[in-house]
Amino acid sequence: MFGLFLVSLVGMSLSGWHDFNDEQEDHHQPTLGYVSYLGTGHFVEGVFENWESEFLQMGAYVAMTTFLFQKGSPESKKLEGEETCDEDPNTCDPEKLKNAPWPVWRGGWMLKLYSNSLSLALFALFFLSFVLHAVGGVREYNREQAFSGQPSASLGEFLVSPQFWWQSSQNWQSEFLSVGVLVVLSVFLRQKGSPESKAVADPHDKTGQ
Repeated sequence: MFGLFLVSLVGMSLSGWHDFNDEQEDHHQPTLGYVSYLGTGHFVEGVFENWESEFLQMGAYVAMTTFLFQKGSPESKKLEGEETCDEDPNTCDPEKLKNAPWPVWRGGWMLKLYSNSLSLALFALFFLSFVLHAVGGVREYNREQAFSGQPSASLGEFLVSPQFWWQSSQNWQSEFLSVGVLVVLSVFLRQKGSPESKAVADPHDKTGQ
């Protein structure tokens, strides 16, 4: 996945660089070298606008699956009884805790924080990407404004602009749709060999793995 990510990111940066310079030439503005382009709002906005929606999607999915259920989906916990992921480390057999991460041994607020660390990390990455999307976005917006001799905007003004929220919401809606479709289709459809699917012979109403 990280290899495919790097290939895609390089491909995006190269195509974005050429697109940026084409636009600059169309407006009789100086072009930029590849390394300089990587610091432009055009590139920063394009990258973090997408990362923002991905981390929001995954953070929401991880958090919501702790208390929401979907009958028949392998993506859901079972409708009855406790799962391994619900296990309270404070009541675990000491033998089982021999190789537990150190926050489990520390206990207290450290354990509480660690118990929610996955969703917290994803939401933190969402927030960071959201901020960088806004920072890159306002720079790109002001570049486009300059082409037509229009006044530039501050970061605060861009954050409340329709353009910023149109960019964000168009990505958010597709991410939530894709997860919802996966959860529903996994009730009825199968993919042999995939941990995202139930066994081919499992009945539709079987929930969880």
